[in-house]
Amino acid sequence: MKHIRNFSIIAHIDHGKSTLADRILQHTNSVSAHDMREQMMDTMDIERERGITIKSQTAALPYTAKDGQEYLLNLVDTPGHVDFTYEVSRALASCEGALILVDATQGVEAQTLANLYLALEADLEIIPVVNKIDLPSASIEMALEQIESELGLDPDTAILASGKTGIGIEEILEAIVERVPPPKGDTEAPLEALIFDASYDSYRGVIIHCRLFNGSIKAGDNIMFMSNQERYRVEETGVFILSRKPLPILKAGEVGYIIAGVKTVSDTNNGDTITLSNNPCSKALPGFREVKPVVFSSFYPISAEDYGDLQDAMERLQLNDASLIYEKDTSSALGSGFRCGFLGLLHMEIIQERLEREFNQSIIITAPSVSYRFTLNDGEILYVDNPVNYPSPTKIAKSEEIYVRASLVLPADYLGPIMKLCIDRRGTQTNLEYTSKTKVELVFELPLAEIMFDFYDQLKSISRGYASFDYEILDFRESDLVKLDVLVAEEPVDALALVVHRSRSYSRGRQLCERLKETIKKQMFKIPIQAAIGGKIIARETISAFRKDVTAKCYGGDISRKRKLLEKQKKGKKKMKMIGNVEIPQEAFLAVLKIKDE
Repeated sequence: MKHIRNFSIIAHIDHGKSTLADRILQHTNSVSAHDMREQMMDTMDIERERGITIKSQTAALPYTAKDGQEYLLNLVDTPGHVDFTYEVSRALASCEGALILVDATQGVEAQTLANLYLALEADLEIIPVVNKIDLPSASIEMALEQIESELGLDPDTAILASGKTGIGIEEILEAIVERVPPPKGDTEAPLEALIFDASYDSYRGVIIHCRLFNGSIKAGDNIMFMSNQERYRVEETGVFILSRKPLPILKAGEVGYIIAGVKTVSDTNNGDTITLSNNPCSKALPGFREVKPVVFSSFYPISAEDYGDLQDAMERLQLNDASLIYEKDTSSALGSGFRCGFLGLLHMEIIQERLEREFNQSIIITAPSVSYRFTLNDGEILYVDNPVNYPSPTKIAKSEEIYVRASLVLPADYLGPIMKLCIDRRGTQTNLEYTSKTKVELVFELPLAEIMFDFYDQLKSISRGYASFDYEILDFRESDLVKLDVLVAEEPVDALALVVHRSRSYSRGRQLCERLKETIKKQMFKIPIQAAIGGKIIARETISAFRKDVTAKCYGGDISRKRKLLEKQKKGKKKMKMIGNVEIPQEAFLAVLKIKDE
């Protein structure tokens, strides 16, 4: 066990974690030159296309240190985006040390700090690494100074490296061997293994990713999940060296996988403890922190027959992404589906893409909403994440919405327009700091709901892609909120309802009606589209009917003849309206997302 080192790589998004992991894989000869490609540990197509890490990946790397000893380094590469913080916390639960990367061109950023706190909470040995030192714009002195002032770490212990050219890789590996403590544990004690991830194989069932804290496990052992007492027989154990490599036995301190023919996906819970059924441990290991979703949306299958397939897909996806939370939901317009909770908008986008690509699901998504807190007249506190559950306005004593602290790093040239964008979104500036002659860091406190609709797109277009944006959740604050109902042909459509700030309701209602007018097809009768707050209509658009020119055959003659024909047509249209159905296309539900603020 003293020759095992479990370590993770943590950093802000785009600070070079995956590239550094590539060089470590090459240096330890874990992958041949023929098989080597960029982002080696990013296995999903979406990760490669977007250039981001979504899933933590592990690799067991053999390394011969300068002292001549053979070591096994268990590397866990983690995501950097704020939406995948939960993924990072789970990875850190299985490590004893962490490399914290600081980009030599950008310095310490918001998520670097957030991930450092996660590592300190997990009581890990921290090794600071200044990455990208080969770039012409690199400022090593600035990065070292920020490591001391902002991270509170000793800059003398920092290693200078370049994930692209391979500078400093040897020093990093030696530092891991010397500074990261070996795992503690007793191979003779009862088995204690923590599930930190899982995936599903159609032929083998659930593949459990786990870290062993005590005991050992091998094929043929009978195991038990502590949370639900379910028992299974182990078929295979092993470690990950990019792909699965079977081993006869896994021992305390190691990170690996277990295959035990688990076909029931819901039996496996991330954070659960595995033990032997004939020699169980006394208590479960502490699990992970609770997931707190902040963005909510409903997913519905396009065809009602696909509901069962969507349910299976959601189960398997939750197994692989424990931060996805969902429950059954129904809508009068869209039928049966699922109300899902996400850690952010990118997380929601990724889940949607994974459902479509990996599970071939065709789904309709409702506009994302956030959680609101209402204090009712009788003192009851109500949390509402679905506009359908909005309480009666007469019962509300106080309404509150979630605020975030947004950190924006941008070139000084774009400071004015970006400040205006944030102020227009009801933001309050709390800090403005020039990090260099040309770069500014802006800190605003904004309602989360305001950054959900095209904020990021507008920010990128104003700054021509040079501004970076990150946010952290603050608290609930009092706000004047109203429910905006949408009526199509005088029937309310629950899937299009929104909770908005009163000052935004008129412009949102008007724009929503305009967007729906463009997407809903004409019928043989007039279709009114209305936006309403309570019983008050605040905006209206009308889709005109297809009309046949019934007076075309009248050549001259008395006007009463024409009038008679038009009256007859009018009665027919009225009758048609009573029995007619308005079909709302999928694009209409996405129209809510494309509303531009004026």
